[in-house]
Amino acid sequence: MLENPLHSPIGVFDAGIGSYGMVQLIRQNYARQDIIYFADRASFPYGSKTKTELAASVSSAISRLADLGATAVVLASNAPSVMVLSDIQDRQPVPVLGIYPPIAQALQLSASGRVAMLGVESLVRSPEIKAFVDREAGGRQVALVNASPLVQLVEEGLFLSAPGATLAALRTFMARLQQDLPGLDVCTLSSTHLPWLMTFFRQAAPGILFLDPAESLIPQLRTHTTEGTGRTVCVATESASMPLGGLQDMLHLLGVHLQPQRLPS
Repeated sequence: MLENPLHSPIGVFDAGIGSYGMVQLIRQNYARQDIIYFADRASFPYGSKTKTELAASVSSAISRLADLGATAVVLASNAPSVMVLSDIQDRQPVPVLGIYPPIAQALQLSASGRVAMLGVESLVRSPEIKAFVDREAGGRQVALVNASPLVQLVEEGLFLSAPGATLAALRTFMARLQQDLPGLDVCTLSSTHLPWLMTFFRQAAPGILFLDPAESLIPQLRTHTTEGTGRTVCVATESASMPLGGLQDMLHLLGVHLQPQRLPS
């Protein structure tokens, strides 16, 4: 249990720093909501796991958050939300909300009809995302693009410590994408790491609209929010390759004053 229990907290998690963006959005919209932010670094990266492994990691994280007092949980990662959440949702101890690529919104906003979903490799290659896009797109074409290399720019903090190199990488990535997809005018940033790069995406491709999938979840959270203390507590697991110190360094670079509490891996 937490040292200082929170009031009906919402749990927010994924396998790295990406989900802290969801914490910020919740705080901006529900100032008094208590939040448990769980960086499950021992499970990083979600994008390399099989569907069975992913379901096990996600279920374990949800159970941990429920044990810490969370009354609802946000799975702040597109890939497991699409790939496994519907299979395990009914067996969880608390309500779980996922984040999904805003395909229908992207197509509605597109003038050219050329839309791309950027996500991790496991998501763009999965049959689940193809079925999801078919349902959401109504027969219209959506390009599924592997953006896994860009995730490392966020997880390793390079977008903060090396902004010049980050912008160069985004310009190269977007130039190739626009060459492959002439007329592209809307992209969904369907990994919770990618919205951290929003400024770089806009500089690299100013003619394209970039959508953050997390924003559409905020209204859905209203029924799960309460007036609490407005505190955020950070808990984390670690591994040899993803030590707790790395998370502390990232939070410091972001100007976030949270002290991660270590959970057993």
